[in-house]
Amino acid sequence: MSSRAIKEEKVLEIKKDLEGSKVVVLTDYRGLTVTQISALRRMLSEEGVKYKVVKNTLTLLAAKKAGLEGLEQYLQGPTAIAYGYDDPVTPVKLLAKFAKRNEQLSIKGGALEKNILGKDELRRLSELPSKEVLLARTLGNFQAPLVGFVNVLQGSIRNLVYVLDAIKEKKESVLTNN
Repeated sequence: MSSRAIKEEKVLEIKKDLEGSKVVVLTDYRGLTVTQISALRRMLSEEGVKYKVVKNTLTLLAAKKAGLEGLEQYLQGPTAIAYGYDDPVTPVKLLAKFAKRNEQLSIKGGALEKNILGKDELRRLSELPSKEVLLARTLGNFQAPLVGFVNVLQGSIRNLVYVLDAIKEKKESVLTNN
């Protein structure tokens, strides 16, 4: 296989990964040890996130073919890409968490769906609650009016019981006084 054919194959592979992922995060891994990169890959892999070191020129070609115009500004220096296929927030959260403990890793930028994001936008994305927390909050918001309605109904019934109890006590006191 010729060198050109190998490069074209790599471009198609990167294009496929870019198109198939919900979120793409470009990182600079300079200064990380092999052990740290292995730990990062393992942590990401456990959450279904693919992390690969890429050549900027091949990634630029693949990004253009995938319709991701604007990534070129982040394709400077050594680059590794995290591809998130399911939950778009998880890869960003994991990388931000890892970068806090390992300052050598820096998040350059990325894309959410087909929208190019800078590192500040990715940081804000990493601060979002998890999917499960958002679902729980939404369900809680749906449940709150029902709970309030039940409490109102219970209050009315409770007041009726108090009135009936007061009437009963008054009648008993009238009967005992006579």
